[in-house]
Amino acid sequence: MEKTPARLRRVPSRLLGLAAAQADRVVNSGFAELDARKWHYSALVALHDSGPASQAELSDRTGIYRSDLVAVINELAERGLVERTPDPDDRRRNVISLTEAGREQFVRLEAALVAMHEELLAPLTEAEREQLIDLLVKLVFPQ
Repeated sequence: MEKTPARLRRVPSRLLGLAAAQADRVVNSGFAELDARKWHYSALVALHDSGPASQAELSDRTGIYRSDLVAVINELAERGLVERTPDPDDRRRNVISLTEAGREQFVRLEAALVAMHEELLAPLTEAEREQLIDLLVKLVFPQ
C-alpha cells in the first residue's frame, strides 16, 4: 500500500470498500473456524435479541434477502440451532425460534466476534473505535 498514490489513499468509497473487504476476510475466517457464517450470526442475534419471528420478520430484522434467508434457516435448523413451528395466527407461515443449542452457539459466536473485532480494529484507540462505529451508523442508517 505504500506505493498507492496519496489521492487514492483519500477516496472515501475506495477506503470503505477496502475496509469492508478486510472485515469480511477476518470475520469469514473466524466464523469458519467455528463452522459458522456471518449470516448465521445475524439470524441468531436477531432471534436472541428480539425473540421468535416469521421468515419475513427475520429478513427485515437482519437485512438478509428472503430467498437467501431460507438457506440460512435450513442450515441452522439442520444443526439444531433454530426450530420452525407453525404460526398459530397463520398456519401458512412458520415462526423461527432459537433452541438451547442456538443460544449456546450465539454465545460462542459473540465471543469470537469480539476477538475478531480486536484484530480488525487493533490500530485504533478505544475512542477512535467508538467514533468509527458512530460514523458508520450514520452512513448506513441515516435518519
